[in-house]
Amino acid sequence: MESRINIQDLEPGAYGAMFGLEKYLDTAELSPALKELIKIRASQINGCAYCIQMHTEQARKQGESEQRLYALSAWRESPLFTEEERAVLDLTEEVTLIADGGLPQKTYERALDALDENQLAQCIMQIVVINAWNRMAISTHMRH
Repeated sequence: MESRINIQDLEPGAYGAMFGLEKYLDTAELSPALKELIKIRASQINGCAYCIQMHTEQARKQGESEQRLYALSAWRESPLFTEEERAVLDLTEEVTLIADGGLPQKTYERALDALDENQLAQCIMQIVVINAWNRMAISTHMRH
């Protein structure tokens, strides 16, 4: 892959703003495991190898099983995920692919049944932030 610009070096203020969002998300009441599932699933959809590697490593450090990580891309068919996780993964897919039809009411209501309003807001913010990171990493060919 060809070398591209490094946004962090060129525009540190932009990265600082993104890290501000990350700091906010660190205080969210969502479990660390759920946050990592969101990050990994959105990164799978977006094809961001950099973020998939980073967040699967982080998930493993937090105790996530290899079996669940392998099954994540087929979570709908897997018995390994809770109803809350399923609602959040559905939300993650719909928001990540927002141009395909928005966020359907059914998906929104499923998430709201599994989470309170603040947790839903936090989930949406986590999805938005990882999608932004994915887009920066893919467009600049970030590498570990």
